[in-house]
Amino acid sequence: MVEKGKSRLGGPIVAFICVILFLIIAANVTTPETVQNTFWALVPPIIAIGLALVTKEVYSSLFIGIVSAALLYSGFNFERTMQHIFLDEVVVGEETASYGIIAVLSDSYNVGILIFLVILGIMVQLMNRTGGSAAFGEWASGHIKSRVGAQLATIFLGVLIFIDDYFNCLTVGSVMRPVTDKNKVSRAKLAYLIDATAAPVCIIAPISSWAAAVTGFVKGQNGMSLFIRAIPFNYYALLTLVMMILIVVMKADYGPMAVHEKNAIENGDLYTTPDRPYAGSGDAPVSSKGRVIDMLVPIISLVACCVVGMIYTGGFFSGESFIDSFANSDASIGLVYGSSVALAITILFYIIRRVLSFGDIMDCFPEGFKQMVPAILILTFAWSLKSMTDSLGAAAYVEGIVSNSAESFMMFLPVIIFLIAVALAFATGTSWGTFGILIPIVVACFETIDPNMMIIGISACMAGAVCGDHCSPISDTTIMSSAGAQSNHLNHVSTQLPYAMTCAVVSAVTYLVATVVEHFTGNLMLSACVGLPVGAVLMFIVLLAFKAGRKTSVAA
Repeated sequence: MVEKGKSRLGGPIVAFICVILFLIIAANVTTPETVQNTFWALVPPIIAIGLALVTKEVYSSLFIGIVSAALLYSGFNFERTMQHIFLDEVVVGEETASYGIIAVLSDSYNVGILIFLVILGIMVQLMNRTGGSAAFGEWASGHIKSRVGAQLATIFLGVLIFIDDYFNCLTVGSVMRPVTDKNKVSRAKLAYLIDATAAPVCIIAPISSWAAAVTGFVKGQNGMSLFIRAIPFNYYALLTLVMMILIVVMKADYGPMAVHEKNAIENGDLYTTPDRPYAGSGDAPVSSKGRVIDMLVPIISLVACCVVGMIYTGGFFSGESFIDSFANSDASIGLVYGSSVALAITILFYIIRRVLSFGDIMDCFPEGFKQMVPAILILTFAWSLKSMTDSLGAAAYVEGIVSNSAESFMMFLPVIIFLIAVALAFATGTSWGTFGILIPIVVACFETIDPNMMIIGISACMAGAVCGDHCSPISDTTIMSSAGAQSNHLNHVSTQLPYAMTCAVVSAVTYLVATVVEHFTGNLMLSACVGLPVGAVLMFIVLLAFKAGRKTSVAA
């Protein structure tokens, strides 16, 4: 275990002092008018991310990012700053936009996601209390006898649950955590496997909430058709899956992840760092009557009910097709409907099975809520920071950059779009927001000039947004992957970042190769067939080099 020392206080103190000095300078060189639609709009999330990585304190870092945005927006006026932090209504054109923490917590979509989180927390507590999770762990240990097998099983389950990334993160975590724990897989590695099979899988699955979001941003075109045609070019998502399998099979962990994995294998310490944000969540008494079915019934009910809930909100039972109902679904409401029904089924099943008394079941409600408090708090701050960034005009600033780049560098459009999407999603912590900004620009610029380039450009936007979301410590998917694995959030971020950046570099090179092939042949299918194999081979070579380098350093 890595112990905290007094010397570690120096870095955070210096970081906070630097932020204060920066804000003092900003107060003298900016006005509310000069920060709008400029690079200043991206400064608050950059401050939050930088502080989180340096200080290892995610709550304070996010809140300071929120305060920084409010100060810039208000021109450092105290009263306006306080109003903007908590609740501010601003007239934008003919509509009124609300910003701040209270506004975020009043948003029906956000509230739905928080309710979904709480219900999942309750269901996890119920499965643990009945002994279903322990029984599944014992059954799995008889069939999965190695660390490689446990990790591959986690990947497989993550790929199967492609409906929604939120649902994926918490379900895969609750099911596989007992299995990976028994096989000494670090919680940081589990969080990475969960995160890497959440958004990257959803963004290449036509029947998912992500496909529905992307199709909604495409105006004047068949959004689902474009989404499906863009799948072969979604290199970050596809190469992430390739990378995961190669890392597990080759045992090629590197960077901070290698430290966590070595500590788990040699010392049996799954956490490495002292912080245990979910400590005590499994300390409640466990029923001796638990069986594997006590875990399978809630999980199967959850999957089935959430699918039905999502297509219900999309109008399936009013005559819409299955695909169209997914495209029109409201993920937040659908997941609340589905998880609520699944919770009722689970409670009824446990009462009939007599594995828990009604009183024990009710005791799981507050325990499940408490288990999700860290994730809820981080999500609330992350959403608020994104709202503040919107109020400063980040979307308009990025739109101008992309439009200018697209006109000047047609040949390198996919790489440019990919890199801009990575930066925007990383800074704002939202891939869907990045879709909303960039996809309409790509469609408008290239639907009549070069339809093939439009397909590659849309895929680059989706891939870059997922990559930035994957890297960002303020991304809701990253936060819930930490919650699903019950891992320290910043441990997850710091161990995942080198992997995501490696895949991003390989993806950028792959986009360049595919664009060159399309440019000289005009054949979209050929460019897809050439690009992905080149990327996969390049990924294998890179991981081989990292593994060889690690062995050399250990020998030295």
